[in-house]
Amino acid sequence: MKVILNQDVKYLGEEGDVKVVANGYARNYLFPRNFALPYNDMTVAYFEGRKEEIEARKAEKRRDAASLKEKLEGFTVELVMPAGPNGKLYGAVTNQTVADELQKNGFEIERKRIEIPGLTIKTLGKYHAIVRLYESATADVVVVVSSQEESARATEVVSKKEKEVAQKKTEEATESTEE
Repeated sequence: MKVILNQDVKYLGEEGDVKVVANGYARNYLFPRNFALPYNDMTVAYFEGRKEEIEARKAEKRRDAASLKEKLEGFTVELVMPAGPNGKLYGAVTNQTVADELQKNGFEIERKRIEIPGLTIKTLGKYHAIVRLYESATADVVVVVSSQEESARATEVVSKKEKEVAQKKTEEATESTEE
């Protein structure tokens, strides 16, 4: 059955798109929820009248995708994972892992839109993931996978330095009060 989408439908299309779908899908899902209208002369004329409004929404989505692309390309996803001494992870970094980390940092991106080279990352290192945004717009996101041991050592070094600085300050404070 040929239908015209009345609004954006996930995995099917955007508002104003003409699609051919199964009869049952149209009758039982799209029509009752007002997601689509049957394709006929009257509905075609209706959507021709709304064409400018629909194009304005699509242009807004393109602008949003362009700004999101800039933000994503300037962002580095840093993942700390358990790994063996040879650099092999005790698991894998998948598109879901990257999507969760992006969500923690304020980016709402579906995992299906994230493409990792080789489907998963199984060793430590620096990788590039591709995020599909809107239409043909994509963003290249840097994913850095480090070991928990390395990050524990780094925080240990930082905490030692902080203790030394605090100790020096207390020594200086006691010296100044003695004088």
